[in-house]
Amino acid sequence: MDDIDQLMRSVGPRLRLARQQRELTLAQVSDATGISVSTLSRLESGTRRPQLELLVPLATLYRVPLDELVGAPATGDPRIHPRPVTEHGKTVIPLSRRSGGQLVYKLVLPPAPPTPDPELNTHEGHEWLYVIDGHLRLVLGEHDLVLPPGEAAEFDTRVPHWFGNEGRGPVELLVIFGTQGERVHLRARPKDRPAPG
Repeated sequence: MDDIDQLMRSVGPRLRLARQQRELTLAQVSDATGISVSTLSRLESGTRRPQLELLVPLATLYRVPLDELVGAPATGDPRIHPRPVTEHGKTVIPLSRRSGGQLVYKLVLPPAPPTPDPELNTHEGHEWLYVIDGHLRLVLGEHDLVLPPGEAAEFDTRVPHWFGNEGRGPVELLVIFGTQGERVHLRARPKDRPAPG
């Protein structure tokens, strides 16, 4: 058994313990995250492999860092040492260690065949995406967009959404996820400073 399989097998018991410590039922977690009771049950029993789009809302609800849910060892060092997790070719690098508020990740998505009818997800929160490299397809409600490098999107995650790579090369992006719907705060240019260019 390789390290990734062993790590994935440990997630179910961690999810169950986190839920039980908060005295929540599967139905309550389902209502709060939009994840079905059957999916939650299969995640906890280990019959369904955990995926980022399922783990992020659960980490948010339980108010624990994602690396704690997947069992990444603590370093004892206050500096951030990103520990990449790769599953199905998708690499997730946590860039923040906060248990609440905004969570920051770098994602690397491998090339994939076209997804004509992706399954859209909804959950509590607010998300901000910034494409570093490649072309990211974002389906948001009725909108179907392709974001090239340098473009960003910000949206309420209660709106049905999906994003993925359908290009020929990998996509690198930054993701900022506001657990309680927090939005990215942008500082406006002072009135007395002329616009660049």
